[in-house]
Amino acid sequence: MKYIFVTGGVVSSLGKGLIAAALGTLLENRGLTVTLQKFDPYLNVDPGTMSPYQHGEVYVLDDGAETDLDLGHYERFTNTKLSRANATTSGQVYEQVIKNERDGVYLGKTVQVIPHVTDEIQRRITDLAARSGADVVITEIGGTVGDIEGLPFLEAIREFAQEAGSGNVCFIHVTYVPFIKAAGELKTKPTQQSVAKLREIGIAPHILVARCEQPLGKDVRSKLSMFCNVAFEAVIEEKDVDHSIYEVPLMLQRERMDDLVCRTLQLNLPPANMTYWQDIIRRLIAPQHQVRIGVVGKYIELQDAYKSVYESLKHAGAANDCGVQIEQIEAEDLETSDPSKKLKGLGGILVPGGFGDRGIEGKICAVRFARETGVPYLGLCLGMQVATIEFARNVLKLVGANSTEFDSQSDHPVIHLQETQRHIKRKGGSMRLGSHECLLDKGSLAERLYGKTQIFERHRHRYEFNNAYREQFEKAGFIISGTTPDDQLVEMIEIPSHPFFIATQSHPEFLSKPNRAHPLFEGFIRAAHKRLHHRPL
Repeated sequence: MKYIFVTGGVVSSLGKGLIAAALGTLLENRGLTVTLQKFDPYLNVDPGTMSPYQHGEVYVLDDGAETDLDLGHYERFTNTKLSRANATTSGQVYEQVIKNERDGVYLGKTVQVIPHVTDEIQRRITDLAARSGADVVITEIGGTVGDIEGLPFLEAIREFAQEAGSGNVCFIHVTYVPFIKAAGELKTKPTQQSVAKLREIGIAPHILVARCEQPLGKDVRSKLSMFCNVAFEAVIEEKDVDHSIYEVPLMLQRERMDDLVCRTLQLNLPPANMTYWQDIIRRLIAPQHQVRIGVVGKYIELQDAYKSVYESLKHAGAANDCGVQIEQIEAEDLETSDPSKKLKGLGGILVPGGFGDRGIEGKICAVRFARETGVPYLGLCLGMQVATIEFARNVLKLVGANSTEFDSQSDHPVIHLQETQRHIKRKGGSMRLGSHECLLDKGSLAERLYGKTQIFERHRHRYEFNNAYREQFEKAGFIISGTTPDDQLVEMIEIPSHPFFIATQSHPEFLSKPNRAHPLFEGFIRAAHKRLHHRPL
């Protein structure tokens, strides 16, 4: 078993997860099996109760684990199937250590960060290695070297490397090399200090990845090599990509990073054949067609809040050889002005998931515009619920129709709390989470898009369609096209009289890949392009 540890320095948000995922792509294309793991130093048990403004999107896995958005990169870039074993926080580690102490596992010893916390961290590495059976485990350490909460993780991987032995561990350190415009030069001092901090802990990086806006040049590389004690060829330039994050594997390959990793891990493997990946890039950056899609959300100003949605739209665009221009529309803005001013001219409208009542009326306005004007519509989770509310109000004429999440006293609660959620008090990890089966009606739009009647999609919600109104909706042309096998929970709705109107209670964005676009997104982009291409002048 071989192990790669990715750490970060200087500043956060350097893209360690993206680099880990891109490296995973290269190693898979050299014939290895790979699994990836994220260690987050925060004390939350998981990001499930954190605000999107704090943490961005919560990425849900098949087994219901609520995880960091970097795990989305891991699954999109590689063939690995992740579980809760691939995501660990300080909160989980300390929770387990305290449980062990209460259960007497430590036999009365004084419980300390070293060795008990560090041992628990190492156990999670070895457990994942054994469970996955992969050739290589890539572990990303969240945060920045120097953060006090990250020290136990760094100490743990230092100890782990010592036990694993030379040739079995590769340390990759990602830093930022700022360009000072007034001086007209790149500055290496922040990186030097970050590496010095890492070496104080006892970790010497084998490879240094330098994020930069300007080319490093030979002199800067030489300086980084000398003062960071890293081989010249192991100083990797990673400039900001011009078009797409999916260019990163090709960039790292040009820098021969995968060769360096294989040499460090004593692996003799053929070069990665990235031909198919190059074709993906071509369709992403030089598509034959273009389409504009409006994403109506409440966290629009935060790019990472809808990360998987945006990526899924790009994947679907590539599948249709169609560039996707995403128009980010703040839902609240549609409540105070004529919605058509912002929605007119769009090829399609998408309403993603979310919680809370802020912006809900604006999302309902967007749904109504799409339904009445024939603009293709795709609703995800909350996007299905607001589509239900809109139809109830404006077609069924159910005055005050709403979700009990937003109005507990609604006369027509067309969306209500799931029965299994009614007595739950604990917030964390208690929603309907993970992969669940759905049966699709034969002949429905959903069945045509998926090409089958049995599907599995990931979920993260507490509220559901109220079956008391089901017959009323279907008589009016609002079709329930997908349900759970027991026919109790509504999973998919559509309006057959509309050119393309479909919504799901699930989060299909979590299963889309650049080389395998999700069927709902692919069909949505195809319909959006068709509308714009054939619309009357």
